[in-house]
Amino acid sequence: MRDVLLMAINYFADFLYFLIFVRVILSWIRIGKNSELVRLVYNLTEPLLGPIRELLAKSPLGGPGMVLDFSPFLAWMLIFGVSGALSTLVGAVL
Repeated sequence: MRDVLLMAINYFADFLYFLIFVRVILSWIRIGKNSELVRLVYNLTEPLLGPIRELLAKSPLGGPGMVLDFSPFLAWMLIFGVSGALSTLVGAVL
């Protein structure tokens, strides 16, 4: 049971990493947002990236003059931390 939960946590974290990476690549390529694949990637990643982007805009690092969007990097760090904490918790409890 423990191994199944640990694998599920890792697969889900890897899936989120991949989706965010795809979104970053899509932001560099001129593809219309009308594509179903592009909309799917944006719809799956925006609930995570949107709040991070808003927090960055309010912080000294962000603001209206921010050239680079660091929200994907911070999301990766957040996913890494949460998945690590969940893996440790599952390992300790089960």
